[in-house]
Amino acid sequence: MSDEQDSDSKTEEATEKKLHDAIERGVVPVSREVPILASLTGILIAAIYVMPSRGERLAATLARFLDDPAGWRLERADDVVALGETMVFAAADFLLPVLALLMICGVVASVAQNPPRVVPDRIIPDLSRISLMAGLARVFGLRGWTEFAKSLAKLVAVGIVVAMVLGGQRYLIVNAMFLDIGDLPQRIAQLCVAVVAAVLVATLTLAAADLAWARFHWRRDQRMTRYELKEEIKQTEGDRLLKARQRSIRLDRARKRMLAAVPKATMVVANPTHYAVAMRYVRAEGGAPVVLAKGVDLIALKIREIATQHEIPIVEDKPLARALYDAVPVDSAIPPEFYRAVAEIVHLIQDKKSSWPLVRNR
Repeated sequence: MSDEQDSDSKTEEATEKKLHDAIERGVVPVSREVPILASLTGILIAAIYVMPSRGERLAATLARFLDDPAGWRLERADDVVALGETMVFAAADFLLPVLALLMICGVVASVAQNPPRVVPDRIIPDLSRISLMAGLARVFGLRGWTEFAKSLAKLVAVGIVVAMVLGGQRYLIVNAMFLDIGDLPQRIAQLCVAVVAAVLVATLTLAAADLAWARFHWRRDQRMTRYELKEEIKQTEGDRLLKARQRSIRLDRARKRMLAAVPKATMVVANPTHYAVAMRYVRAEGGAPVVLAKGVDLIALKIREIATQHEIPIVEDKPLARALYDAVPVDSAIPPEFYRAVAEIVHLIQDKKSSWPLVRNR
């Protein structure tokens, strides 16, 4: 009763995370008809391309034994072993290619439905699977009756198809007693191929319907209650908030390191309060001027404040400040296109060195 109530409360469609977790646990949609379809395909291929040639070799071996039984001596144990080896090798030559083809078809059918994965939890013994009550519940439950109805429908459909094929061949079957007995195996093989092909077509329809039903049923089983959906959303949002918090902490630390480098600057280009770029250029150090810090609005005001405290020249050049902020990362040298404009500021600072710190408009 509780299971039914729990099932009724699962009204929400499963999220992608819930479906992914189910697949990782090995809970995947599986159709039982697809392996049967693959086996019939393998049997049909074997009946057309493998069995005729190998069947002739098997028949030739058996004919040697049946036509001349006296030629096989059974006087000693070695004779029995030799006879057994001959029969086993002849049967293996006929059966092994067929069995290999069936195994390949079975593996392809399994892999086509779901990619293979190792799930250790699925191979751990589960005592509930050997429980009599649990077994009866599975057999006589809704799913058990559904599987019974599917099997009954499949049996009826296959029976109708076989009856139609055999009905169309009834004259050939009746007249077979008047034909040469040597042609009988070939005619039986042709009849078997026709029956298997017809059953294969019927099974193809059943497999397609069963595969769609299995996936629909699987998605229905993975439905979630409103509480489960809210909890998953809460966990997802919590992860997002945590990532945002970590990103904010990283940015704050980077900002503090950048502002701590402002006292090393030799000039600040501003615009006039929205943008500020602090640069360092010392001829003895060599190289082009390096951007130590940059920022907009409050960060720009903070850069200007630190520059004023350490008597670093501030030059207001709106186009240059905006261009430097957009084009040059922190701790990077300015590109050649800014050499001329920055050189003019350097010369201006050197000419007015005695009057700094002051704000100079350009």
